[in-house]
Parts: sequence; C-alpha cells; structure tokens
Amino acid sequence: MRALAVGGPEAVRVEAIAKRLGVSKGGFYWHFEDREALLAETFDAWERAMIDDVIVSVEGASEDPRARLRRLFAMASGAKQLFAVELALRDWSRRDRAIAKRLRRVDDRRMEFLRTLFGEFCSEDDAEARALLAYTLFIGSYFVAGGRGKRRRAELVQLALDRLLAERWE
Repeated sequence: MRALAVGGPEAVRVEAIAKRLGVSKGGFYWHFEDREALLAETFDAWERAMIDDVIVSVEGASEDPRARLRRLFAMASGAKQLFAVELALRDWSRRDRAIAKRLRRVDDRRMEFLRTLFGEFCSEDDAEARALLAYTLFIGSYFVAGGRGKRRRAELVQLALDRLLAERWE
C-alpha cells in the first residue's frame, strides 16, 4: 500500500517490493500469482481496512448514532496514510474501468453506511444530504489548499462536522 500511495499503481512492482521486504522474487510469487494479483489484493486489503474494519469499529462504539458518527469522523481524520492510498486509487480509477467500478462500489457502501447513521436522527432527505456532505468533506477537503482565513484546516473540518451532527440546520 505504501508503494501505491507514493507512486500509484506504476510503483507497485514485484522486484522493488521484494527487495524492500528482503525477499526473493520467487518468494514473492509464492504469495501472489502475478503483479495483477498483488494489485487486486492491495485494493482488497485497503477496502477491508477502510470499510469493513471501520464499520465494525463504529457499530460497536455506541448506541447513539451521533456518537457513532463522531467515532467515524475521528477515524477518518486519523487515517492519513490510508487516505494517500485512496487518492492514488481515485487517480488510477480515471484510467482503469475495473478500478473505477470497484471504487464506485466503495463509494456506494460508504454512502449507504452514512445514510443509515444519519437516518437514525434525520428525515430521509436530510440523511441523504448530510451523508453526501460528510462524504464530500472526507474526500474533498484534502484538495482545498487555501481559503481558510485565520482558522486551521482541522478547525474548519470540525466546525463542518459539528454542523452535520446538529439537530437542526440554521
């Protein structure tokens, strides 16, 4: 995943990774049939870490949906290394239909999870809007370089998240 995060799929090369891990190419192929299998497993591992593991952790955190959302938001802000992989995958998906299809499935699963959480205390339309805004904030805020005024990025993100969890929007 580190290679993918740093250099995209082109950086995921068997020889370079085997050398970095201190194993032979033959030893590497003991675990993966070919480079495509390595790339597929990398995506699978990232997906498990960023969706399945997150859902299990969030669902077990509390009965209160706002507390579960706070836990989710905290986990998202702490997943900077895995987010670098996410950005590489999103870039890759622009050139590879199979990756784009898998990423759409990831987005759909995440949005459904967010809708479910928000839906526990919002109307259906509100839950849909808040889910989209939360997800857009998660993905998009990393692309915003300026325009923050006197506040740090983390402060603005927290302010936005607080608004998303508010009983009513004003």
